[in-house]
Amino acid sequence: MRAVLTDLSVPRYLATAASHRLGLSAGGMLSLRDDLAPPTLPNVPGWVRLRPELTGICGSDVGVAHAKSSLVLSAFYTARHQILGHEIVAVTDEGERVVVDPIVSCVHRGFAPCRSCRDGFPYVCERFDQPGVSGCHAPALGFDAALGGGWGEQLVAHKSQLHPVNDMPSRRAVLAEPTSIALHAALHWKRRGDRAVVVGPGTIGLLVIAALRRLHPDLDITAVGPGTFTPPYATRAGANRTLAPGPQVVETLANLHGGRVIRPRLTKIPLLEQGVDVVFDCVGLTSTLDLGLHLLRPSGMLVLVGGAGKQPVDWSLVWNRQLTVQGSVNFGPEPALGGRHTMAQAVEWLADPSFGVDGLVTHVFPLKQWRAALGAATAGPRASAVKVTLRPNPGLPLYEDENGNGNGNANGNANADAGGNADADGKVGR
Repeated sequence: MRAVLTDLSVPRYLATAASHRLGLSAGGMLSLRDDLAPPTLPNVPGWVRLRPELTGICGSDVGVAHAKSSLVLSAFYTARHQILGHEIVAVTDEGERVVVDPIVSCVHRGFAPCRSCRDGFPYVCERFDQPGVSGCHAPALGFDAALGGGWGEQLVAHKSQLHPVNDMPSRRAVLAEPTSIALHAALHWKRRGDRAVVVGPGTIGLLVIAALRRLHPDLDITAVGPGTFTPPYATRAGANRTLAPGPQVVETLANLHGGRVIRPRLTKIPLLEQGVDVVFDCVGLTSTLDLGLHLLRPSGMLVLVGGAGKQPVDWSLVWNRQLTVQGSVNFGPEPALGGRHTMAQAVEWLADPSFGVDGLVTHVFPLKQWRAALGAATAGPRASAVKVTLRPNPGLPLYEDENGNGNGNANGNANADAGGNADADGKVGR
């Protein structure tokens, strides 16, 4: 089987981390292999073999490749070898097209439900480090080579993890997992007010905007992100406006909404009195967290959707203005949806052409050009990239919409670079 294999041995991890710090070529933990055995089906009923049609590259994949993942969270990701890729549209051995909920919880590991699973939160299962019958030493598919991942020609999954997509266009179907992440994050806010800010209009941020617009058609949504590349995407997703990050966001929103600007001593960012009701931080940097806290009105909510990490932040405003800081991870049964699974709702939205996500998949690379794909995903707007994808099985057709838009064609021909300018050596033009 052909797949991109990640070797998380300590020497390789440290060498990759050092290369990243020095600005050298990274990827020392990753290599394309043609000699891997296909993943073995667990010896219990319900598991099936899948062939990925299209696989998205997530920020967490980029973090692994550059040895930037949280060391605290490594307690749950104990597999030495990984085949990355958990944003997957695939075909079963029976020919059914499905998207995959990658979470491997108690039910898949053969355990009686832990408290989190029993309470309806399998996405924060308390046995993520215990493989059980699944053989998976990680919280999800795509983080242990034992079950495979989307950066390979095959993987295995439990039937309960699969959601049919029928003839949904490939470039919409591959967004099912990140759309579910975004919807789960959006549902944390039990609407109190009319103004929202989404910081970081990358793939997840844009999908948070789209989810908020679908849930709250009259909500005023401001996207905060740098440059000129992402504003058109944010507008299509449903944002009312896009602002460049920085202290001027406070001034602009005060002028728009009639709030007051209050200036603390010896700090760069003023406070927005009568501020916004909710901020979704889809980045997770000190600067973005700090901006979000300064924008919120008293009793507002900051939802953390960005990558986990260690960040120095002045949390004084959380106490002083009685803010709620809400972490958000994965997805699953949603009380706000009457117990419906997040991905089931996401698939329904993606099947609706009016759901504003067309064009988010900007790049499709063959598996052999995984380095170019990783480079484009890392560069983001500098490579005109939003969602970058890999195509592990070129013999599988990519599905188009009824207008034949941008998804290859029924004969299985996709754009080898899809705007990524990948040359024969897999290098990405900047």
